[in-house]
Amino acid sequence: MLITGAASGIGAATAQAAARQGHRVILADINEPGAHAAAAGIGPNASARRLDIRSEENWNAVLDEVWSEHGRLDVLINNAAIVHTGFAANVPVEKHRHTLDTNFMGAAIGMLAALPRFKAQGSGHLVTIASMVAFLPFPGIASYAAAKHALRAFHHALAIEERHSPVSFTIVYPTATETPMLEQEAQDDAMALAFAGNPMPAEQVAQIIVEAVAKKSAEAYIPPERGSFVRQIGVKPRALAKMYELNAAVGAEKLKARRAFGGTA
Repeated sequence: MLITGAASGIGAATAQAAARQGHRVILADINEPGAHAAAAGIGPNASARRLDIRSEENWNAVLDEVWSEHGRLDVLINNAAIVHTGFAANVPVEKHRHTLDTNFMGAAIGMLAALPRFKAQGSGHLVTIASMVAFLPFPGIASYAAAKHALRAFHHALAIEERHSPVSFTIVYPTATETPMLEQEAQDDAMALAFAGNPMPAEQVAQIIVEAVAKKSAEAYIPPERGSFVRQIGVKPRALAKMYELNAAVGAEKLKARRAFGGTA
């Protein structure tokens, strides 16, 4: 199993959970020292690679190494993502582009690099870690939400195109999760709405991801009970605006409390 963005957060937690289930895990991240440290914490069934997911050349080199060393790859989990917070008009265009190049194109390049290899070996599983903002245009991270919208569409389009191939497809939509990314978001008042609910522990999210991989679920929502809500409200602009208006003050208060406690509140 190859997991991108595995130096920390959901990626690292998923690697740990998968290793406990008996998987050999390869932790890939542009932060190579962090990936090696996370792999060392897991033990002999884990290794690490440097991977800049925006680079097709880097993707192919890493996948070549995996096949050379292990003879195959069974699961690719595209988890890596970055965020630039702030209201859209205040975020420089190059940062919007960086978000889309990483969070959408990076994952898409990886899927396209792994796909022919999976088909040639007769099996494989492409797993996309999206977000509930794949359904919800979200203030404070407009281009992040746009990238996740695009990633959801690309994942499902590719899955339909490959429906007769031996490749399985799973897409996962976590809610806000306690990760270094969330800590970054907590520094920006524009992100107050993200804290209206209660973020989930990365370990809990990882366990659901590993279960979805084992079941080869087409989709998984985290938490499951929010799936219906985000699907329905995401296509209703007026309802979205009303929800945001009602929850913005709640989120601002929770964010204030979080900062007062120096982290989770």
